Amino acid sequence: MIEARHLRVLRAVARTGSFSAAARELGCTQPAVSQQMKALEQSAGTPLLVRAGREMRLTQAGEALVRHAVGILAGLTAAEEEIAAIAGLRAGRVRLVSFPSGSSTLVPTALATMRAAHPGTRVSLVEAEPPRSIEMLRNGDCEIALAFRYPEVRGADPEAGAEWDDLVVRPILADRLVGLVPDGHRLAKAGAARFAELADEPWIAGCPRCRRHLVEVCESAGFTPRIDFATDDYPAVIGLVGAGLGVAALPELTLASVRPKGATAVRLEPAVHREIVALTLPDLARVPAVEATLNQLVDAARR
Repeated sequence: MIEARHLRVLRAVARTGSFSAAARELGCTQPAVSQQMKALEQSAGTPLLVRAGREMRLTQAGEALVRHAVGILAGLTAAEEEIAAIAGLRAGRVRLVSFPSGSSTLVPTALATMRAAHPGTRVSLVEAEPPRSIEMLRNGDCEIALAFRYPEVRGADPEAGAEWDDLVVRPILADRLVGLVPDGHRLAKAGAARFAELADEPWIAGCPRCRRHLVEVCESAGFTPRIDFATDDYPAVIGLVGAGLGVAALPELTLASVRPKGATAVRLEPAVHREIVALTLPDLARVPAVEATLNQLVDAARR
């Protein structure tokens, strides 16, 4: 195998014309240069240098190798500089995937702080709900996935639990569910409601994972919810509630970015939370830009 250090010595010998001059240029001893040239010729399988009086001249194979060495060493130097820039957060790229309510609340603060602290690191964002976002992480389509799950029903959710076992999990936030009722609803002024008090109401549900969780929570409260409408779009859920078409249970993050028109939020009892986390692969967690972005996501939840 031809090593870069041997190529650097060969180029020095070709430029200076002797082992001793190459040694002075490289800051090493003449025997060290001689040994490295012998090792390089063994790797190449052919003589690369011939002695002509006091000078060393390149053979045809040596000339070819020096010609290629220029590009190889330049490329290696460029790679080393780029890696050093990435390691020092002067450059780099992080692809982030987030669910919509996380994109509108946690992500903007985190990315603004990241850009101010490390302007050379570029962070991009696309939206996807779990489990799609986790699939993207595993497929190499992103470095970080902002995701959620409901710990209370983890055993009943085939898409949660074990799917994260081999990932690095950074806890971000415990996002409590709140009830949403039309302004004129009998519980609108109560400020709080038990799930059982909404047993006879028509329900408006969110994403498939949230719908499944809603059914399980309601069943634990002694009833099966009548879901009249289902949509992945949280503003649509809020709009339907505001129009008096039903009630909903939404994470607090969704109400932080959308003003409920015609609807009132009430505290639900018993308390139910979804666990919001940032996920990455173990090897990626050691990349400085990924680690810095994870830290900013954690800090954004505290602001």
